[in-house]
Amino acid sequence: MPPLRSGIVLAGGRSTRFGSDKLAATLDGIPLVRRTVDALAAVTDGVIVVLPPGGARNDLPEGVTVTHDLQEGEGPLAGLHTGLLAAVRTDQVIVAGGDMPELQPSVLRLLLDTLDDAAVDAAALAEGDHFRPLPVALRTWPAADAVHTLLHAGRRRLRDALDSLRTAVIDEPTWMALDPGRRTLRDVDEPADLDDPRDGSG
Repeated sequence: MPPLRSGIVLAGGRSTRFGSDKLAATLDGIPLVRRTVDALAAVTDGVIVVLPPGGARNDLPEGVTVTHDLQEGEGPLAGLHTGLLAAVRTDQVIVAGGDMPELQPSVLRLLLDTLDDAAVDAAALAEGDHFRPLPVALRTWPAADAVHTLLHAGRRRLRDALDSLRTAVIDEPTWMALDPGRRTLRDVDEPADLDDPRDGSG
């Protein structure tokens, strides 16, 4: 039986640099968060969106599970923990930011399929001499345990989780064969990024 897979969209940020709710901003007429949800939905059995405490959105498709951070401003690792707890019935998750509008399903599938190797608990994309923390594929329970431990130790970065897990890093030639324009790494931090298809600063 193939593994059950969930998508987790981290959408609890404050959009400080953008100046307004960036996830509601549109690219080609579609809100950024909706573009992320649609990409994850193409490769999973369901999508979970993590919002800030009390947050609500009217730009999500039907069938999406919405959950909320317990406290505002705790950082992306806390958001990931919230999402993982909502995904406990699935074996694997693919995680992305709600500001990543050009995720390529073929690259997301590659990340998830890498988890079929029993020796790894996470899969990330290489970028130069490093790796990008998002998008990332994770085994649900090992990741949830690791993130829980890190949060109790006062850690808040997504990279901390990947450093603590058995993480496979997919080299650039392999994943860029599926995405030559590196669109999967594009994210939006400022309004100008909506006009810059080469943005991938993260």
